[in-house]
Amino acid sequence: MARVLLIGTYETKGAELAALSDALQAHGLSVDPVDISLGAGGMVLPGAQKLARMEVRAKEAGLEAAARSQGCLAALAIGGGTGGEVALGMLRALPPDLPKLLVTTLAFDPRAPLADCGVTLIPTLCDFEGMNPTLARVFERTAAMVAGLAYVRPVLPSAGPCVAVSTLGATGPAGAAVARALTDRGAVATVFHANGYGGAALARFVREGRAAGVIDLNVHELGRIRLAGVCVPMPDRFTVAGTLPRIVLPGALNFLGLGAIETLTTDQRARPHYRHTGHFTHVQVTESEMETQAVALAEALNTATAPTHVLIPMGGFSHEDRPDGAIEAPRLRDIAARVLADEARAFSVARLPHHINAPETATAAVTALFDRMPHG
Repeated sequence: MARVLLIGTYETKGAELAALSDALQAHGLSVDPVDISLGAGGMVLPGAQKLARMEVRAKEAGLEAAARSQGCLAALAIGGGTGGEVALGMLRALPPDLPKLLVTTLAFDPRAPLADCGVTLIPTLCDFEGMNPTLARVFERTAAMVAGLAYVRPVLPSAGPCVAVSTLGATGPAGAAVARALTDRGAVATVFHANGYGGAALARFVREGRAAGVIDLNVHELGRIRLAGVCVPMPDRFTVAGTLPRIVLPGALNFLGLGAIETLTTDQRARPHYRHTGHFTHVQVTESEMETQAVALAEALNTATAPTHVLIPMGGFSHEDRPDGAIEAPRLRDIAARVLADEARAFSVARLPHHINAPETATAAVTALFDRMPHG
């Protein structure tokens, strides 16, 4: 019988967890309960004490769930503001390939904890305050979803080496061309969206030994970490791949990915910018920002112990960094190229005459990686 971990605060959500357990069992699933209750006994804990207790319970329950996850079909949790946050904290500790679902009232911002752990959110639309027809329908559909996972065909491991690739809309053609070129060489491309969240998943992917090499095509998140301030904490984003053969390009290093145009400061609006969507605006960096960004990138790459090579596409770093583009700036490319070459200690540097989205750039990146991989 397929076994499912059912996670929740049994101290306060006993009726709801019992109803969800019944729905799962009706589909022939075995339920293995994991209690993440704070043990407050109905008392309202002081803020600092509550936060500390939440962190402890997430770690304790995470270790318990990880030990019991072997042979499980999925991990399923329910929770509101407190329980949902604790549940997400512990779900992160579970194997990345294990299906993880959270039924929640969404009383928190889930982007950061979801960035590298692949949890499926199921909104309830109503609160967890006793059973009602709306919540019952959510539970029945959730149970059917979990049961459906039992019939998913296993994915066979790939025969070729797996290469982690970063990209973004601003380097979309390059990312697609790199993925095709890797496939043509018998490799498997796993592509990550470097939008301030996807880089955390790339770092975890590499950290867990899932990649044989890296093409860090888009380093946009360096600016989000250092200048824009909108991203998931990812301290090893640009160092974790230092033990792997790696090709790095300064994709999107020329702009900051900020929010909707109306959220920008007067100074930011005065800079050359490009409205990527209604929610995102690409604002050109200044010359001093480009210099400090390039120095920071070089510092990270200088920690590498495996072959690391930087390719600089002098025709442009992003789709609007081109002739007649909204944020074209050849001077910024020159600064990046000079700084990276001057600061290189543990990596090599080469300039390309092409735009980053030109087919020749993708070919050069893949060729350079295979030249540096064992049996390339």
